[in-house]
Amino acid sequence: MSNASLEDLERQRDRLFDELAGIGDFRRGSVSENYRRCGKPNCACAQPGHRGHGPRYLWTRTVAGRGTKGRQLTATELDKVRAELANYHRYVELNEQIVAVNEAICEARPPGPVQAVSPAARTEAEKGGSAHRSTTTRRRR
Repeated sequence: MSNASLEDLERQRDRLFDELAGIGDFRRGSVSENYRRCGKPNCACAQPGHRGHGPRYLWTRTVAGRGTKGRQLTATELDKVRAELANYHRYVELNEQIVAVNEAICEARPPGPVQAVSPAARTEAEKGGSAHRSTTTRRRR
């Protein structure tokens, strides 16, 4: 990537952004397939070698400050959730590629005035927002 021109890198970043925009729905986590024994001594699941009742599918993910959170999925939800999880992995992969290309762009761009401004900051500047005021107040005499 270091041999690419600045224009090539910017085109590559644009392609990655376009691909990112087309990902669709995604969610974090994983799906596990589980079998359980019901505990009834006369049930088939109590026999040696029996897998147990199931499969049951559980979608789990880590929630900041709360640990792991899970939800059992119905059979009709399973394919949908698996596709959304695959989309999430593609999202993460694309983000890593975008960061790598942006770092290469930053290295390739010659020094000069700062060009990049976040869209939110640009909007505030265009609006002519008020200047920040000091948190200390002067006493009038």
